Amino acid sequence: MSDGARPLEGLFVVSIEQAVAAPLCTVRLADAGARVVKIERPEGETARHYDSAVEGMSAYFVWLNRGKESAVLDLKSEHDLALLHRMVARADVLVQNLVPGAIDRLGLSADTIAKEFPRLIAINIVGYGQDTPYAAMRAYDMLVQAESGICAVTGTADTPSKIGVSAADIATGMNAHAAILEALLARQKTGRGRIVEVAMFDAMADWMTVPLLHYEYAGRETQRYGLAHASIYPYRPYACRDGSVVVSIQQNNEWKRFCTLVLQRQDLFADERFATNTWRVANRTALDAEIEPIFAAIDCDEAISRLDEAQIAWGRVSAMRDLPHHKALRRTEVALPDGKRIAVPKPAGRPEGFATVPSVPALGADTDRIRSEFRRLTRTS
Repeated sequence: MSDGARPLEGLFVVSIEQAVAAPLCTVRLADAGARVVKIERPEGETARHYDSAVEGMSAYFVWLNRGKESAVLDLKSEHDLALLHRMVARADVLVQNLVPGAIDRLGLSADTIAKEFPRLIAINIVGYGQDTPYAAMRAYDMLVQAESGICAVTGTADTPSKIGVSAADIATGMNAHAAILEALLARQKTGRGRIVEVAMFDAMADWMTVPLLHYEYAGRETQRYGLAHASIYPYRPYACRDGSVVVSIQQNNEWKRFCTLVLQRQDLFADERFATNTWRVANRTALDAEIEPIFAAIDCDEAISRLDEAQIAWGRVSAMRDLPHHKALRRTEVALPDGKRIAVPKPAGRPEGFATVPSVPALGADTDRIRSEFRRLTRTS
């Protein structure tokens, strides 16, 4: 995407953010051309200190903060709090993921925003809905994954597991980003902003809809099958002589081609135990006893050749060492504060990358300039 096609050019975003959820939301805004000013504590926000994997910087921070400005403010100071309010008065969007109640104590409650900044879009990222008994609960990614039931359907039969990346945070950031875009479209029609609560638990509960409906309407708890699918079969890896290939059969016409061209066992297609997906799921152990020896007798290349001929979807289980060399991995450059450049995955929906290389801000790199810019209040609306 070229600079001339950045759809959020001119949008001003103030974000009191830390960790993953809010920064993920605002980095997407920055990617699209918005000016994002990140408010940090004097010691820097939480994610700056998670690790030092990237030239001494946190991998989390490098991932989620390109293209932003960093201003260090002490929001317990009357002077800096007044500066924040002057910034908000000019802002289009305010994003925050402070602990519940903190934004109110900063004088930016829903009532104040509605009265003083009617065009402002305010996004409050929280752990749990503020109208629920969990409103004050501390909410970190793995805690919310566990509370939502995601861990109950992830892992092996013996061991529940969290998703291996910050799924609750990522889902919440994506939801917050979508909420901002919707609010911007609504403001074009009404001239008014809106205040939106985006809860991490809501994001994970939404992802749990299918297991929830299975439980409530069919009385069936979703089991854990590791790399096998719980309700579509066969949809799992099969071991060949020199590795494994994941196979996905989602329709009966695929099942017929799989039996005929891949397994070379037309009798399995005629077997009533495997006639529909429901029956294949119910009889997965018996079905695997038929399929596993066939794959075990051939190499991966032969298995893939047969799967391609049958037009059956397949995939390899990549190890971490495989991802940097994956032929589908598209990258873009990001500049670190010291000027060094590193390659990161291009964000989805932006395959062309960026016309100019975005920079990750050093702590407080823009504080003095922002203090000067917002020394006096100038209303633009």
